[in-house]
Amino acid sequence: MQGQGLCLRVATLLTGLLECLGFAGVLFGWASLVYVFKAEHYFDELCEPDAGAMGNFTAQPDCKAQDERFSLIFTLGSFMNNFMTFPAGYIFDRFKTTVARLIAISLYTSATLTIAFISADSAFLLFLAMPMLTVGGILFLITNLQVGNLFGKHRSTIITLYNGAFDSSSAVFLIIKLLYEQGISLKASFIFLSVFSAWHVGRTFLLMPRGHIPYPVPSNYSYGLCSGNDAREEEKKTAESEKLELQSKESLPAKEEALGPGKQQEPRSFWSYVLSQRFAWHLVWLSVIQLWHYLFIGTLNSLLTSLAKGDRALVSAYTNAFAITQFFGVLCAPWNGLLMDRLKQKYQKEAKSTGSSAMTVALRSAVPSLALTSLLCLGFALCASVPILPLQYVTFILQVISRSFLYGGNAAFLTLAFPAEHFGKLFGLVMALSAIVSLLQFPIFTFIKGPLQNDPLYVNVMLVLATVLTFVHPFMVYWECRRERKSPATA
Repeated sequence: MQGQGLCLRVATLLTGLLECLGFAGVLFGWASLVYVFKAEHYFDELCEPDAGAMGNFTAQPDCKAQDERFSLIFTLGSFMNNFMTFPAGYIFDRFKTTVARLIAISLYTSATLTIAFISADSAFLLFLAMPMLTVGGILFLITNLQVGNLFGKHRSTIITLYNGAFDSSSAVFLIIKLLYEQGISLKASFIFLSVFSAWHVGRTFLLMPRGHIPYPVPSNYSYGLCSGNDAREEEKKTAESEKLELQSKESLPAKEEALGPGKQQEPRSFWSYVLSQRFAWHLVWLSVIQLWHYLFIGTLNSLLTSLAKGDRALVSAYTNAFAITQFFGVLCAPWNGLLMDRLKQKYQKEAKSTGSSAMTVALRSAVPSLALTSLLCLGFALCASVPILPLQYVTFILQVISRSFLYGGNAAFLTLAFPAEHFGKLFGLVMALSAIVSLLQFPIFTFIKGPLQNDPLYVNVMLVLATVLTFVHPFMVYWECRRERKSPATA
């Protein structure tokens, strides 16, 4: 990796980081955008005068139906963010990088142009624009994650960093909100985002491969600017890397023979892993924590409006504070991967004396990460449940750390706990199933606004209890590792 090749790879890495940071996960800055939409009178017709304060001209109108409409749009967008991970991954696997990125650019540009040119009268088009924006962003992330393959031993760090950048991109909507308050229209901001499509297209053809970046990367691998040949040469190099990977896998049985016949593991089917207790508890862990995050982001504007008693200046200040903390997700995310890597190295040394398997070592390194993520979410949930406005600053900090740990920990656990040949399918399936659970955020929000008369106490108690349930997952993994560690001694 020297000369022009090194410069190209660094350029690919940095521009990919910028792309994830500026475009991939902007939906999660929804609270900032809702503030602008309300200022532009989107869905204002759903607000009704407060019937309980007929003679009071300063009373705030009842905008419950307006908040529900915004919550429904976010629910749909966040659902598509997870559910479409599986088909988006298939598109990437089947049609490769260039096609996947062109689809992403088309969807993203259509979405930004739609948002730029709609008004309060055509606000219903947000139901179309936000899902397109989300799916385009997911495809940007998926096509960029392979960049980690170019950097060998730093692969996991780069993948975690890109996931953190995806989380931090929610700050883009804060910038749009701040510009709006300085007189820059919503239309101008989204047209500016649309113009960046030319940059995405240029990066697709100049700084990205046509196919996939193989792992391990073959010697003299070239792509983009450095590749003067067509995709067939790239496919040959990919095939070469697959042969290397196959050879490394073929060497595993020899190691297993050294462990003895009782230690050999017969290949298991994909569905045997899907129906396993390990996968089921991981799905519960991801779904419950993710539901908390989606519900909080989708209802934040309504929550702040209620706690600030309709004071728009206070709502704006707290919305800005929330969006600023989101930006630090890119700094929080790598710490989870670092924790797991360090623990894995420590347990590998212990495994030499105890005779533990590589799988047991990997799972043990994941236990503290899973437990810490659950603990962070529990703290975030408790703070979010207390109706004290200044306490929400603590909620924002715990939320961004918890969320940055969640998705990196999810991908890392699936990598460690299941065979590599099933990773893509299992990752897509767990994200799709958790997306179905995330749809509960809208009925929960409607239930709070309706029967509970804007008092979320009972819902919060139930969700906190559900969060406590997520601690079962790290405990079960720990118990499984402990059982495996005892078996060599008893054998």
